[in-house]
Amino acid sequence: MIEIFLQGGVLFMSLISIGLLGVIYSYWVYDDNIITYGNLSLSVGIFGTLIGLYDAFTAIESIDSVSHGILAGGLKVASTTTLYGLLVYIISRILHLIS
Repeated sequence: MIEIFLQGGVLFMSLISIGLLGVIYSYWVYDDNIITYGNLSLSVGIFGTLIGLYDAFTAIESIDSVSHGILAGGLKVASTTTLYGLLVYIISRILHLIS
């Protein structure tokens, strides 16, 4: 689990985790902010993916030929933050429906 966290990038995965804590805290204290934290987590996840893709394409551009396996691995790592942000968003929607 820590390996996936580190692959996604410590900065963006930490920001999304803070969003998850905000969702959980808002569930008990401020019901109106649950969706806001979920939306922010999803947005940070997408932003992290775009930065990861930009870095990957910059590295690919500097190397003339890249194998398909390396490209697929880079895309998998870049999408980690979006998946985590989407998970937090789904959790926020479920908690909003429950409350």
